[in-house]
Amino acid sequence: MEAVRFLQTLFISALASSLVFASDPSPLQDFCVAISDPNDAVFVNGKVCRDPKLAKADDFFFSGLSIRRNTSNPVGSTVTPVNVAQIPGLNTLGISLVRIDYAPNGGQNPPHTHPRATEILVVLEGILYVGFVTSNPDNRLITKVLNKGDVFVFPVGLVHFQFNVGKSNAVAIAALSSQNPGVITIANAVFGSKPSTNPDVLSKAFKLDREMVKSLQSIF
Repeated sequence: MEAVRFLQTLFISALASSLVFASDPSPLQDFCVAISDPNDAVFVNGKVCRDPKLAKADDFFFSGLSIRRNTSNPVGSTVTPVNVAQIPGLNTLGISLVRIDYAPNGGQNPPHTHPRATEILVVLEGILYVGFVTSNPDNRLITKVLNKGDVFVFPVGLVHFQFNVGKSNAVAIAALSSQNPGVITIANAVFGSKPSTNPDVLSKAFKLDREMVKSLQSIF
């Protein structure tokens, strides 16, 4: 009888374990269209792997995050990525970094999302006003003013931003939970799509005059 109970327990444990791990892996690109011809196939993460015996230190190395970047652009910020494109050894490890430089008095990393990653940001210099918006239907804005050494988390997929409220340059480092987190800058995606979205759609969605929408599209 004890043997039967033991086998039952073992079976239930095995079934529970299989259910826990029965899920798709997180995608590493925007989409993957299924095809039947292997000659037209691409790798899901866009990378192939080197023989581990041939791996070298430079496969896991990047230099340059100490360099201050030029922020004289329309948004007043520059993002320096350190993902699988810069460090091949990150492939399949599910993590990456960015350095963000912000111009004084309003330099910003404008509202955007990372469809495949949570982000944790630490301020190295300056003062940043940061925040994210929760999903529908609440769309609650959660914000904080960060000083040097402060840390803030932006949950995966949510619209978020950083804005330099100080009079000097600001610098932050962020880690992301994907080797290829992806970035969707909201204004660029909405008003700068190629081809352009029908202005009537955006006019109704944003409650803007149609000519205003066309003007915004021309900017992006």
